Amino acid sequence: MHNNMSSILDKIRKELKANVDLKYKEGFKNFFKKNEKINLIGTRSPIVKKISSKYYKKIAYKNKLEIFNLCEKLLEKKTCEETSIAFNWAHRQNKNLTKKDFFIFEKWLKKYVNNWAFCDDFCTHAFGELIFKYPQCLPRVKTWAKSKNRWLRRASAVILIYSVRQEKYLKNILKTADILLQDSDDLVQKGYGWSLKVASNTFPKEVLEFIMKRKNKMPRTALRYAIEKYPKEMKSKAMK
Repeated sequence: MHNNMSSILDKIRKELKANVDLKYKEGFKNFFKKNEKINLIGTRSPIVKKISSKYYKKIAYKNKLEIFNLCEKLLEKKTCEETSIAFNWAHRQNKNLTKKDFFIFEKWLKKYVNNWAFCDDFCTHAFGELIFKYPQCLPRVKTWAKSKNRWLRRASAVILIYSVRQEKYLKNILKTADILLQDSDDLVQKGYGWSLKVASNTFPKEVLEFIMKRKNKMPRTALRYAIEKYPKEMKSKAMK
């Protein structure tokens, strides 16, 4: 069994390396800050998705914990492509997720997420769906907003995007945005601003009311993200 798993990981890595696009690899770095740790093989996303799907079919018969073990082996390399595959495989287990899986996912978040792309991919898919299914975990998520780890703080807002798209947990988004309101990290500001923007699609009145009461305290970065979907005149009022 162990040899079979190692063989699958080896094949994935060989395919990723065989599909490197150097021009794409160079351009990709521009989406990140210099202090963000980006470990990119250089394989374009559509190809990564095909590889992910191809090899998931070969492991789909395994139980959830075996699959999570494989995910962790991919995450340990901290490459963008292998991390993407790991989070995709975790999301494919969505029907099998239990409340206990929260602690596995939280460990991954703390240990392997070191840039905004990893944070957003994981939190808006696999981890976001788990939170939607198990709202008992929401108090724990709220504690991340006060973490020293910038990615946990961003995650505390971004993880609620999945739920608010299903018209749930608006109150949690607003409470989290309040905690993060004057966070000095612009990537955290963008994270909670994005969560407010998505919430505004379904709850435009409530979100606008929240923003207007706090617009003088909100950093401009967060404010611009939050009001993006509103009509021009409302944007102008908010930015005054």
